[in-house]
Amino acid sequence: MAQLPLDLGHLPALGREDFLLAGSNQAAVQWLETWPAWPAPSLALYGASGAGKTHLAHVFAARVRDAGGRLGFIDPTALTVDAVPVQLGDATDLVLDGARAAPEEALLHLHNLVAERGGHLLVVATEPPAQWNIRLADLRSRLLAAPAVGIEPPDDALLAAVLLKLFRDRQLTVTEDVIGYLIARIERSFAGARDIVGRLDKAALAQQRAVTVPLARAVLAESGRDT
Repeated sequence: MAQLPLDLGHLPALGREDFLLAGSNQAAVQWLETWPAWPAPSLALYGASGAGKTHLAHVFAARVRDAGGRLGFIDPTALTVDAVPVQLGDATDLVLDGARAAPEEALLHLHNLVAERGGHLLVVATEPPAQWNIRLADLRSRLLAAPAVGIEPPDDALLAAVLLKLFRDRQLTVTEDVIGYLIARIERSFAGARDIVGRLDKAALAQQRAVTVPLARAVLAESGRDT
């Protein structure tokens, strides 16, 4: 009888030493390293789901704090105009991950308050602000005046490194042939890598076996992706 997999969760490694620098994210890293000499009070970091935006935001946060800055993270869905001063607290710099979910009036107020303090706002989203349907003219002008830098889809080398990191985050050991097999068959995106690693972890636990090419073949066959 197959064992029921218990999803106990896992903690992704978000330290600077765990960030995978590659051509696809080099421009974003370079922009964040220019802080605090940004040409505007805000900077937009965008990319597909799972591209590493949140990880890079945490690396940026560590850089700010190491420099003596007061940085905060705010949940954009919890933003309200009246609560912005309390939510910002004494922070001068801020990361807003998933910024497109923020109410426009509250985001404008937040942007203005950060600018008044001489700080900076890192806006993290899946699309650049130029592709947002922004109703408030003042907010639109502020966001479009700021630089926007994207994280591109991964090449083979980065995708292999991402897969290895995702397996390592789950304390799974895999061989090079498993990585090579997956690269040739999965969706070429960070989200695709995250999905297959999660499914392989679940299958390996349920069947009490290691992650191997035969297991990968079986899991991919379930979604019709194996060839």
